[in-house]
Amino acid sequence: MQKNFRLPETHPAFRLNKLYYTNEELAAVAYSLIKEGEPYEAQAGNFLLDWLNDKDYVEVKTSGSTGAPKTIRIKKQFMINSAKATGRFFDLPAGTTALHCLPVDFIAGKMMLVRAILLGWEIDLRLPKANPLDQVFKIYDFCAMTPFQLDNSLSRLHLIRKLIVGGGAISSTQKNLVQGLATEVYETYGMTETVTHIAARRVNPKKMKSDPIPFTVLPNVSISTDDRDCLVIKAPQLSEIEIVTNDVVELLTSKTFIWKGRYDNVINSGGVKLHPEQIETKLEPIIPSRFFVTSLPDPSLGEKLVLMVESDFSEEALLSLENEIKTSRKLGKFEIPKKIYFVEKFEETPNGKIHRGNTLKSRMA
Repeated sequence: MQKNFRLPETHPAFRLNKLYYTNEELAAVAYSLIKEGEPYEAQAGNFLLDWLNDKDYVEVKTSGSTGAPKTIRIKKQFMINSAKATGRFFDLPAGTTALHCLPVDFIAGKMMLVRAILLGWEIDLRLPKANPLDQVFKIYDFCAMTPFQLDNSLSRLHLIRKLIVGGGAISSTQKNLVQGLATEVYETYGMTETVTHIAARRVNPKKMKSDPIPFTVLPNVSISTDDRDCLVIKAPQLSEIEIVTNDVVELLTSKTFIWKGRYDNVINSGGVKLHPEQIETKLEPIIPSRFFVTSLPDPSLGEKLVLMVESDFSEEALLSLENEIKTSRKLGKFEIPKKIYFVEKFEETPNGKIHRGNTLKSRMA
């Protein structure tokens, strides 16, 4: 147990679905959500009971996007610190109205509730679905979504004043579509181990800045790189250990960085290092469906660049795509895939991200 840890009482301004609850009352609500609520409400109820119990930690599942999903323990004090940092960074004081539309099984959904409880937000819990704004008829100050939810909410984004998007990168197409909107749209960087985001960048600033726009870290976070140029995070208020990531970055200042891609995704093709994520950004305007770039063993190159597309195969579609890619002026000669594979349905992680490794294995099997 953490010495001298005491869970704070709910903020006086806190509201859950329009009603205020003390910690004691919130526990009763949690039982009601578990017993009588929809599955997504039961998830929230289970977490609230975990939050309100006498343990100083919460058990959280990682997403499994870069390895096997696992359960880790996160100190409640770190969750408190993270909530306060988010409130300061995004200027979200007591009385902020927030829409909760993420699964509470994962850290992002849990932290939306923690922020509301501690910072005094008025939060509405809604079904996590592809188009969360579909039946929303009021304006919210704040919301968190996945890139997939953003994609399905563009026509109603005026209902959100500030939106953070995490769990995956915002595509260049999505960035183009949110330019000029009144909604402040932020892409976040983080992971379960850092109690959600430790950095963010606004992708639709009023005045367009340099491209790519760098990430800026939250308060009390220090960053550096290791000998692989991968990001190293030191955030003593969020983690007891220094977190060495597999994210290749370019440090601009002590507080800003540009994300380039995953170190474990880097492809060495004939001595040329290729970052799939950078190539994917260039391919996005060409390919309407989901896709990703990866590699396969090659006797002469070591690794050859291949493109996986989630779509039904046809010879006509393949020839058309090959022609568009070869004539694209954005791609360097080493960035043109040596082979294109069509896959009817990509393998996914538990929270809906593309599982590149499993997809490749199933297609090559």
